[in-house]
Amino acid sequence: MEFEIFRNAIPSMGLLGALFAGGLAYSSVKFKVEEDPRKGEIEKALPGANCGACGYPGCASFAEAVVKGETVCDGCPVGGPDVAEQVATIMGVDAGSASNERQIAQLLCQGGKAETFNQAEYQGIPKCRAANRVANSKSCEYGCLGFGDCVSVCAFGAMYMDHNGLPIIDTDKCTGCGKCVSECPRSIIALMSNTEHIVVRCKSVLKGKEVKQACERGCIGCTLCAKKCPVDAIEMVDNLPVVDGETCVGCGACVQACPTDAILETPYETIKIEKPKEEVLVITEDCVGCTLCAKKCPVDAITGDPGNKHELDTKACINCEQCVKVCPKDAIEYQEI
Repeated sequence: MEFEIFRNAIPSMGLLGALFAGGLAYSSVKFKVEEDPRKGEIEKALPGANCGACGYPGCASFAEAVVKGETVCDGCPVGGPDVAEQVATIMGVDAGSASNERQIAQLLCQGGKAETFNQAEYQGIPKCRAANRVANSKSCEYGCLGFGDCVSVCAFGAMYMDHNGLPIIDTDKCTGCGKCVSECPRSIIALMSNTEHIVVRCKSVLKGKEVKQACERGCIGCTLCAKKCPVDAIEMVDNLPVVDGETCVGCGACVQACPTDAILETPYETIKIEKPKEEVLVITEDCVGCTLCAKKCPVDAITGDPGNKHELDTKACINCEQCVKVCPKDAIEYQEI
């Protein structure tokens, strides 16, 4: 009986299926949304980084926005003038507005290992965000924590950590995507125009005496830079000089006047930062296997049996130099690779 019902239902179900299929086929043709072919061409012209620096989730969204007239052709900072010209050509507009000006990440701190000191030993997770959540172990509470979170998120290889515990930014490779800016928990990385003449590399709002006690290169709020500026382009705000980029003429008077070298010139077009030969910490043959370094390492990068020479995993090492400080035989040193 049940099979009979099922058999009788087959024709009606087949008819309904055919009807629905026909309806869907008709709808797909009737209500088809034609995509502007220029969107695909623009996507091909873009670098495909999907970094979001343009203000859109990805390159496809940016391309769609350009076609709809919701954004400008030179809105991709990663592609620069060359990509802007290609996009403008596809859109059939003048690319004359696309200039060589671009945004570049700048580190607003010079307080590395040599300029500051540790008030306490940090033994937590070797990440800037984690270290920033606990009591400050570094002498300057506004300075770079030195764990390289910014370097790890850079998709273009434009940053690396130097032996002083500070990130170095390759201005040629930097695309201004802003990921390092968002990653820094202390907001000491900022995007600046490559047309800016100077940069104040300090974020401490403490008074001069306190700054001197914390960092050798910090701004002490002496106001000499503001007094020496011939065009009044510098205003002191919270013990820090704020430079009006439009008024600044790049004479360098403030740079010369600064007693702590907290203000530096930014000749992006004349200086290219080149990465030096890489050096890593290694354990030499002088090691006696005392195990002090292994116990001190916050990332377990050192292994070895008591009484035997230990080994250091250079990929895991974060160059905190805690092992160097505790080694009784000075058996840990930097070597070129």
